[in-house]
Amino acid sequence: MAAKSQARRQSRREKEAPDANELLVLELQEIHSAEAQLARQLPRLSKAVQSGTLRQMLDERLEEGERIIKDIESALDELDESPGRRRNVAAEGLINDAREHVQEIERGAALDCVLIGAIQKTEHYCIAAWGTARALAQAVGEKAAASAMDRALKEGGPYDERLTKIAEKEVMPALFTGESESSEMEENEMEEEGDSETGGGKRGRAQRNRGSEERTTR
Repeated sequence: MAAKSQARRQSRREKEAPDANELLVLELQEIHSAEAQLARQLPRLSKAVQSGTLRQMLDERLEEGERIIKDIESALDELDESPGRRRNVAAEGLINDAREHVQEIERGAALDCVLIGAIQKTEHYCIAAWGTARALAQAVGEKAAASAMDRALKEGGPYDERLTKIAEKEVMPALFTGESESSEMEENEMEEEGDSETGGGKRGRAQRNRGSEERTTR
């Protein structure tokens, strides 16, 4: 017990207290990792969607992400730092969620609807990270980093709103139209099966009646 208590006290003593510059570097590295992971998945998501408008939006986000990555690398270079190998596990979870949807849901309006939600969740995370990095950059006077994050925020907000409009005006109506058509098809099939069974019963009764009449005549 004493050894465990000593180990816990030592662990607490070893915790770091990074300054604002170090926090900025950490945030930029996290954002770099998130954008790099998203850039690897966006082409796959783009191929999976049915909506041409949504596909165009995903391709646009890929280009935006590439610009953000370059801006962050430049900002880190001015800080005499590199992106490093830090892996953003929060963004990884959000991106993996979108990838799993592609594996589990067939191509169509339903998948488009779910992917819009998944991309918006990731975008909201990125917007929060960009805002934090911008505030830190402004606090320590790093103009390049502040400018890069400000540009990302100005593009990210309207992008998120456009995704919402696509969902409301195109994808959701297509989803409900598809459900309505599917329901009508099922109803028609049931009616056809009912007609077939009814017709078969009538033919059977007619044949039995003819047979009875022939035996009576004989």
